[in-house]
Amino acid sequence: MAITIEPATESTLGFLNKLFAQAPLEHVSIQLWNGTLWPDDRPRAATLVLKHPGALREMLADGTAKGLGEAYLRDDFDVVGDIEKALELAEALEHRPDGWLTTLANYYFLKLLPSRPSERHDGRELSGRNGSTHSLARDRQMVSFHYDVSNDFYRLWLDERMVYSCAYFESPTDDLGTAQAAKLRHICRKLRLKPGQQLLDIGCGWGGLAIFAARNFGVKVTGVTLSHNQAALAAERAREAGLEHAVRIELRDYREVHKAGGFDAIVSVGMSEHVGRAHLEEYFARAWNLLRPGGVFLNHAIGEGLKEDRFKGPSFIDEYVFPDGDIPPIPLVLGAAEAAGFEVRDVENLREHYALTCRHWVRRLEAAHDRALDFVDEPTYRVWRLYMAGSAHGFDHGDIAIYQALLAKPGPGGHAGLPLTRRDWYA
Repeated sequence: MAITIEPATESTLGFLNKLFAQAPLEHVSIQLWNGTLWPDDRPRAATLVLKHPGALREMLADGTAKGLGEAYLRDDFDVVGDIEKALELAEALEHRPDGWLTTLANYYFLKLLPSRPSERHDGRELSGRNGSTHSLARDRQMVSFHYDVSNDFYRLWLDERMVYSCAYFESPTDDLGTAQAAKLRHICRKLRLKPGQQLLDIGCGWGGLAIFAARNFGVKVTGVTLSHNQAALAAERAREAGLEHAVRIELRDYREVHKAGGFDAIVSVGMSEHVGRAHLEEYFARAWNLLRPGGVFLNHAIGEGLKEDRFKGPSFIDEYVFPDGDIPPIPLVLGAAEAAGFEVRDVENLREHYALTCRHWVRRLEAAHDRALDFVDEPTYRVWRLYMAGSAHGFDHGDIAIYQALLAKPGPGGHAGLPLTRRDWYA
């Protein structure tokens, strides 16, 4: 007796066979809603689990990587296993001879697939953007959207210092806490901090760097952030560390700091991505004005990699993660710094370190999934899981990079006052 396959299963398997006939997936399998596995039952690093007969159509119909991500937020499908490896699916679609998903959106066979049985709802939508891009009011809204989710949520998967930026690995086997402490030390050594100096931390987060610098290098730190949650917890942690006399946390924008020449050193870690390339010269000009002659500014920020963005169309990151975020190429950033009067003294690309960092975060977040749902909803959890896995993939493949740029404000006669070598950074 012949085996009868239900029409939805038959059309889905037929579409997958057509779609990937020329470029089979190596690390990804697809499990249908009824348990059927495609292309076979060989174990793979990641399995995409379609939750209903209309899932595949929902994943591809929008024609963009953003639409694929939104289908994941809606629970049209889930990812079991290594979510970073699951990105092979998006890459395979990107490199099809007939182009990205915009071509597939009108593809005859896609329309033969079942449609979604219920109303679409993504979760974690941004409710409007107030004011002009990178105005003070709008930047406060965008920062709050990302960082004021829940301190308890972040605490689940960040290291004990709650450092939310690229760690520094002396070995790939380093644990996250060790690598983050090494990163903080690396920054402080690059700034060549000395006891009694005044340090400005622009975008201080939950205070990890400010507390570390005050405790280990004896500096006085002013940290500024636009996140209410971060400011409150950073100040509390400074008090608990007995460093309230050395660490002052302020809820304000860097453009609201008025202390010309008042700082011996300035650091900005993971903040200038929120500035916008059109405002970079203003950003560096303000930092230059706040820094004393002979001082240094370390700017640590994500930038474009050598490869073009492989995923075209609307950005999932801009809609659900970092609205109004911008990661300009490093030549543009350094040009803006030089236009403000800074001298570029050192540039270090740490992209392999950020890939390792993101992988730690993803594993820790996945392990804390059930506890995370005490603080955020499932779509929010999925946003962070997907964006951090995608970031690890991007850093690993060179699509994006992370640069530490050490900038000097020369004193009288053009003297920067820096040692001839970097030996002290690694002593």
